Amino acid sequence: MKKIIPIAIAFLLLGHAAWACDVCQKNQPTGFKNITHGAGPTGTIDYFIMGASVVIVIFTLYLSFKYLIKPKEGSPDHIKNIVKNEGF
Repeated sequence: MKKIIPIAIAFLLLGHAAWACDVCQKNQPTGFKNITHGAGPTGTIDYFIMGASVVIVIFTLYLSFKYLIKPKEGSPDHIKNIVKNEGF
């Protein structure tokens, strides 16, 4: 618990520094205002790339949790079962 409080404070303080400045807010598209510095996506291909990357990340996150929780390995000495049984 003692480690969580300083980490949470750091995220709260550093998160504000990553927001866009006034100039970047004016140059960004409406859906991406105040997210980050820079121009943001400039064309339709940028939106397709971002959408595909979001789908890939969500799919790999789903698979990682699926195979971590139920590794489907019969051997009790398999490396996947160490993580599950030890509670890491």
